[in-house]
Amino acid sequence: MISKSTIDKVFDAARVEEVIGDFVQLKKSGSNYKGLSPFSDERTPSFMVSPVKQIWKDFSSGKGGNVVAFLMEHEHYTYPEAIKYLAKKYGIEVEETEQSSEEKEKSSERESMYLVSEFAQKYFQTTLKNTELGKAIGGTYFKERGFTNDTIEKFKLGYSLDQWDAFTKEALGKGYQLEFLEKTGLTIVKEKEGTNEKRMFDRFKGRVMFPIHSMSGRVLGFGGRILTSDKKAAKYLNSPESDIYHKSKVLYGIYHAKQAIAKEDNCYLVEGYTDVIQFHQNGIENVVASSGTALTPDQIRLINRLTKNITVLFDGDAAGLRASLRGIDLILEQGMNVKVCTFPEGQDPDSFARAHSHNELVTFLNENATDFIRFKADLLVKDAANDPIKKADTIREIVNSIYKIPDRIQQEIYVQECSRIMDISEDVLYNTLAQLGNKEIADANKKHKEERKKNSFNVVKNTEAGAVSKKINQLNELEKSIIGILLFHGDKTETFSDIILEEDENDNMVQKEVELEMKVYEKIFLDLQADEIEFANTDFHAIYNIIIEMYNIEGILKMDAFLQKLSFEQNAIVVDILMNEEKYALSNWESKEILVKTKDMSVRLLVFQTISMLRLKLLNMLVDSVQDAIGANNNATIEQLEDIRNYWELRKILSDRFGIVTNTTFYS
Repeated sequence: MISKSTIDKVFDAARVEEVIGDFVQLKKSGSNYKGLSPFSDERTPSFMVSPVKQIWKDFSSGKGGNVVAFLMEHEHYTYPEAIKYLAKKYGIEVEETEQSSEEKEKSSERESMYLVSEFAQKYFQTTLKNTELGKAIGGTYFKERGFTNDTIEKFKLGYSLDQWDAFTKEALGKGYQLEFLEKTGLTIVKEKEGTNEKRMFDRFKGRVMFPIHSMSGRVLGFGGRILTSDKKAAKYLNSPESDIYHKSKVLYGIYHAKQAIAKEDNCYLVEGYTDVIQFHQNGIENVVASSGTALTPDQIRLINRLTKNITVLFDGDAAGLRASLRGIDLILEQGMNVKVCTFPEGQDPDSFARAHSHNELVTFLNENATDFIRFKADLLVKDAANDPIKKADTIREIVNSIYKIPDRIQQEIYVQECSRIMDISEDVLYNTLAQLGNKEIADANKKHKEERKKNSFNVVKNTEAGAVSKKINQLNELEKSIIGILLFHGDKTETFSDIILEEDENDNMVQKEVELEMKVYEKIFLDLQADEIEFANTDFHAIYNIIIEMYNIEGILKMDAFLQKLSFEQNAIVVDILMNEEKYALSNWESKEILVKTKDMSVRLLVFQTISMLRLKLLNMLVDSVQDAIGANNNATIEQLEDIRNYWELRKILSDRFGIVTNTTFYS
């Protein structure tokens, strides 16, 4: 268990905009920051971060919370892991007590896989640095690649001994379960034929190891390069797909590159591990690799969170350049800006970076990075030569790429550039673009008709039932509004009107209106207590009690401490209210189908009307319950009729007192 003092220090030090800024490119938007959602595929930013409130809200997915909630959502951390990550980031020493065996058993399967992967990374690194075989074989290979000790340490490079089960035995001896060694792919388990005996093998035996990290630095998997000339074995071997490692969603080097990518507002995209490492060693850190796989939309979206600009680096003699063009089209579809740079024949990013100084490398990249349209045209025109048919195909292929760009202004600029390079009129290119658009519309219509035909045999849902289900839950909205008032105005001091009973000169009890100065939270608490009102929504009930408790004890609501006391679901409710301030700071009753007299809404009046609307709603529910009982028995008792009369009289008093126009559809 992590001590409370450590947790308090972490929340005091952590800045939500700094932490999220490591994962998402944020831009100032008034007093807040805005960026693309890391939880959904979007082109218009709807992800908001509030430095003042120290919370975030993703309007595309509905998720939100504090800095810890972000790490738990984005990196799938447990709460303790998120605290440890922040402690490490801000240089805070973590005080914790030893976990019990029962607590260890409760660790999730994913967490067990992360722990196994972390152990493996440290084991391979130790083997490389501290064993004779590791130094002689793995160390020699890395030195031949020109990697310094600092670089090896930075990327946590390692070596797996060329023995069948050296790693597996060590892991089992340290208490790690075979189940998770197998699920992460670190160990291959086979049964001996005809027996129940299991044989275990190290997947990466005899390979130098490249740990693959998530954007937050967690070890997801490994890439291993064989050092022998065994033609039967793959040169590079990656961890298999697992619950924590999906190669189509991971970019090698993203953890080490994320800050540089955001700072430089550009990302260099290469193919291999050593390309990334060599660039870093040369002083260029905004570089990632697709790890030998074809570029995927998920990988592009990872970069898109940090920058809109990608420069794709190709080997000078890459035979698969044409195939690589598909990756460029995928980048364009994401609305990103693409440049391409090819190295001299016979060289790749790794070898070129090794052979040149930092300044020479930077100069080369700046001078040779070409706009994708020129690169594609040059490449395809060489293939077309003087063949008119091939040239026409080339133009169609370029226009097809331009069509994928979502920005119309960019499209027009590229059409002009293509017209100039290919010596063809812009009108022809625009017509071709229009044809592509018409085809897409026709395909969409065809798909829609097929879906409609398929669904025509389904039972049609009752539209009236649908309308009823969409009816606003007004009690829920009123309770939510009270929470909103407490969050925004709870500690404010206001002068409230109240009615008290006192004796007049004839010793009769009469009502007298008085002015009382008190805190907003005190007024709400006393009113709800007087009427014995409890929240119907269990989450609102819990949130309300925590707010009142904190106000009573400390006099203020410390947001970090408050959010820590809430469950995951309650956290999301509070963040939704806080990030929709304009909706909850004032009553906005009309949107909730609750009608009031329109006046300038002060906090004092807002409290009065909200509480009175809640009272009226509850009174209406009481009337309904009595009427239902009468209807069920088809006979009303004197007590029931008296209850209804009292309820309606009280309702009239409340309506007159607070200037509320009752809506017959609401109160009937």
